[in-house]
Amino acid sequence: MVASFDTNNPGRNQVINIRVQEKQRNLIDYAASILGKTRSDFMLDVACREAEKVIHDRTFFALDDEKYQEFLDILDAPPQVDEELRKFLTAKSPWD
Repeated sequence: MVASFDTNNPGRNQVINIRVQEKQRNLIDYAASILGKTRSDFMLDVACREAEKVIHDRTFFALDDEKYQEFLDILDAPPQVDEELRKFLTAKSPWD
């Protein structure tokens, strides 16, 4: 589960510094002003939303009914014998 963060929390006590070009700062400031937000609040909202999206994209996946059933069948199938893996797992470690 991805946590949602309240960016209006007055308890913020950490600082993140980034260097930007004037053009980038102006763009960010303009977008923030359209939403009635400060630059910091705007940037934090956008950064957190994108961070949650990245985490979500790496955590969840969707399948249609056919692919989902195929996925379940693979999970339910007995494991296949893999002699290379068996050999690797039963070999003596160099430090033993």
